[in-house]
Amino acid sequence: MNRRDFLNLSVAAVTSSMLPSALAGGSPTTGSRVPVSGVQLYTVRTLMERDVTETLKALAAIGYKQVEFAGYYGVKPGEIRKVLNGEGLAAPSAHLQLSELRANFAESVEAAAEIGHRYAVLPWLAEDERTPDNYRQLAEELNRWGEQFRAAGIQLAYHNHDFEFEVTDGFIPYHHLLEATDPQLVSFEMDLFWMHKAGRDPLAYFRKYPGRFPLWHIKDMDKAGNMVNVGAGLIDFPEIFKAAKTAGYRFGFVEHDSPENPLQSVTASLAAVHRWNGR
Repeated sequence: MNRRDFLNLSVAAVTSSMLPSALAGGSPTTGSRVPVSGVQLYTVRTLMERDVTETLKALAAIGYKQVEFAGYYGVKPGEIRKVLNGEGLAAPSAHLQLSELRANFAESVEAAAEIGHRYAVLPWLAEDERTPDNYRQLAEELNRWGEQFRAAGIQLAYHNHDFEFEVTDGFIPYHHLLEATDPQLVSFEMDLFWMHKAGRDPLAYFRKYPGRFPLWHIKDMDKAGNMVNVGAGLIDFPEIFKAAKTAGYRFGFVEHDSPENPLQSVTASLAAVHRWNGR
């Protein structure tokens, strides 16, 4: 896909939805019922693989103000920062794989700081890593890494799926990570789709661990349990956002893991946010 194709596609998406400018976002004090103006770039990874710059431009044209990275696709941090600044985008958060943190920790911190991330998020554990002993080791690593990230002005966080709630001899990985990590050093990015998939109540965790969930993934689920565009499913996001202050909410990112048309998906999701906020 060349630059013209990207621009044509992004303009078509904006024209068809006729979206207003995105919400300022970033804080529950904005007065919005659902203060979200960010998108997780995993949603548009097939486009990022082809052209990072034009994908970011397309998202800005749709109305997004913030992006959360899930890989840099070989683009240097300084160039990413330049594109973000040019498009009026912020990148408050990025997903960093466990292998990256273990093998290239210093480089990961340096890149995150140069781009301007405020949060670095561990998003995934391979299946062979999901044992009680490994989760115990991971909690220790998160505390150590969290201290090092904090020295660079970045907060470390952990992102959940549903497998962290599988019980092994009474051991629940997500609960252990919450209890065994220092709240000052390790935060959590709550994925609302996977919380519902696991049969867990997000509000219960906000009440029990107030302030520990500054990042949220806004992902919707239909009645069959499938992931759908935000606003096309059953999750009551406006109701959940009533607890944003208790949770410590700062940034939310809409996401769809496998959309048929990535730009149409993120356009529809942002339109749903605007509807909830009466725009």
